Amino acid sequence: MIPTYDLNLLASLDMLLTEVSVSRAAERLGLSNSAMSRTLSRIREIFGDPILVRAGRSLVPTPRAIELRETVRHVLESAEALRMVPQKPDLKQIDRVFSIRANEGFVFQYGGKMVEAVSREAPGVRVSFVIKAEKKPNALRDGQIDLDIGVLGESGPEIRTQTIQRDRFVGVMRVGHPLNSQETISAKDYAEAHHVSVSRRGLFSGPIDRALETVGLKRHVSVVVTSFPSALSVARTTDLIASVLERQTVEARRGMYTFPLPVKTEEVRVSMMWHPRSEHDPVHRWLREHVRKLCSA
Repeated sequence: MIPTYDLNLLASLDMLLTEVSVSRAAERLGLSNSAMSRTLSRIREIFGDPILVRAGRSLVPTPRAIELRETVRHVLESAEALRMVPQKPDLKQIDRVFSIRANEGFVFQYGGKMVEAVSREAPGVRVSFVIKAEKKPNALRDGQIDLDIGVLGESGPEIRTQTIQRDRFVGVMRVGHPLNSQETISAKDYAEAHHVSVSRRGLFSGPIDRALETVGLKRHVSVVVTSFPSALSVARTTDLIASVLERQTVEARRGMYTFPLPVKTEEVRVSMMWHPRSEHDPVHRWLREHVRKLCSA
């Protein structure tokens, strides 16, 4: 016989796996410790696994419990979405802060436009941009951020993703640079110039260097910075060449000379990521639509 699970039981399991404590889970669910212990016994019987086991004075989840954690959460969120009646929010009355993790290049290019568009429809919505220090999904899972925008990195299976932009690298130099007068910049001339590169981890090589290696060339990176606007700022006042994403740097490149890279690099896909708890939130969905339209324009 196929076992059946009521949602209250799954909600109790979710709370037990969140708190990893019978007493704390009982407190949060408004139950007595004995009632929570009986529920845990029932969960163990149904799943055929101890779920939580003793490790000294604490409880720790079993491997099976760890496997169940995201699936149970997804089932509960899907059930909640079915219960909710979609309603169009009164945006003029919304008072809310959205935290968006993105790199400085995205904020430089789109931050002002996003705030202007959002404020026009929902003046009570405020946006907090958090610099993208890492690509791990923990901040989305923990509710520290509402949206994560950038090149897709490590992502949990439950994280929702949508490609919002396809971009490519271009070379940029100051007007008056020694190579500025050439009609076409060859791969050899590009490689022999000095460069300012972008890496959040401080790396002196990346996808452009790997592309150059395929044609037997190596570039000289003199400076590494953490963002495209910083790279362009350095290139604007030196003879260093900056290689940056084209669409994310339109504003930051004004007054500079831009040229196509003389080596082929892979297309860069920029994604928008969010946790499934926000999937059916009408205000969150409205914000995602603004981001999508802004980046596809």
